[in-house]
Amino acid sequence: MAGFRALAEQVRNPRLVATQRRTALRKCLERFAPYGHRATWHHLCTRAGIATQDRDPDPERLMAALAELEEARTLWLAYEEECAARRRKEKYHGIRQPGALDEWHRRTWGGCDIVPCESPQRHPAARLAVVLRRMISAMEAGRPRRDCPVCGSTHFAWLPESPDSPASGPACRQCGVLAPVSVLTPEVLMAADRVHRAGAFAAA
Repeated sequence: MAGFRALAEQVRNPRLVATQRRTALRKCLERFAPYGHRATWHHLCTRAGIATQDRDPDPERLMAALAELEEARTLWLAYEEECAARRRKEKYHGIRQPGALDEWHRRTWGGCDIVPCESPQRHPAARLAVVLRRMISAMEAGRPRRDCPVCGSTHFAWLPESPDSPASGPACRQCGVLAPVSVLTPEVLMAADRVHRAGAFAAA
C-alpha cells in the first residue's frame, strides 16, 4: 500500500492523466484527513475550485489542493514529534498520568479526524494549516474558553451521536467544527446542550 508521499508524487506526475492524479489525491486522504475523509475532500475541492464529482479536473487545481494538504500535514507531523518528545520528558520526571492534551492527541494520532466537522459540507473556510494551528494553540493553552478556537464564534450546539455524524460533541454553529470538550467552559457546554434540546441546531 502506497504511503502519503508516494501518492503525492502521483498527484504531481504530469505523465498521469487527470483522473489518475485525482484518485491519488483522494487516496492521500486515507493517510491524512484533518476533518475526516469526506469533509476534507469537500474543503480542498471548494478552495481549489474543483467540483467534488469532477473526474477530470484541472491538474493545476489538483496541485493547489495537494499543496494545502501537504502544508497541514507538515505542521501536524511536527506537532506529533513535539508531543512525543514532551511525553518522554514527562515520563522521565515521573509524570505518568496523561492530561487532556494527551488524550486529545491520542485520539487524533495519525492525522485523521483531528478537527471533525458537523457534516462534510460544513467546515471552516480557512486553510487547513491555519485551522490546525488554532486548535493546537487552544489545546496547549489548557484554559477552557467561551469561544470557538477556530473562528471565535460563541454559539454552540451539542451534536449527538448518529450514523451520519463523525463524532458527538459541541459543534460550532458558525464554522461547523466539533471542539474538544476540554477546550470549552462548563457554561458553554451546558448552553450547547440546551440549544440541542431546543432543536436549534437543525434550524441553524
